[in-house]
Amino acid sequence: MKLTYRGVTYDYNPTNVKSIDTEVGGKYRGLEWRFRNRKAPTAQKATLDLVYRGVAYTQEQKAIQEEQKAQPAAVLSIGERARALLLNKEREELNRQESMLVRAEKRVSLAH
Repeated sequence: MKLTYRGVTYDYNPTNVKSIDTEVGGKYRGLEWRFRNRKAPTAQKATLDLVYRGVAYTQEQKAIQEEQKAQPAAVLSIGERARALLLNKEREELNRQESMLVRAEKRVSLAH
């Protein structure tokens, strides 16, 4: 079947999924419905050359990147962790003070 999306024509070949009807079903707004279970899994390997904003990638690359993100960061000693927590807390406090000063400056400039 030929389809077109945003001026690009491509062939669409839907996969046939073999399924088994179950006893679970009913009627919704006058139409009958039934649950169906697949006889076999339908997973397919991606054979597409994917491009996102001009950068080509494959599904394998995406899986590798996600796996790298899931890996834990380097193990820090107790002292390094305490220092990082203290620095983060100080950074948050400075950001909060800066935002308060900006808001106060806007109020003062509006008053004059």
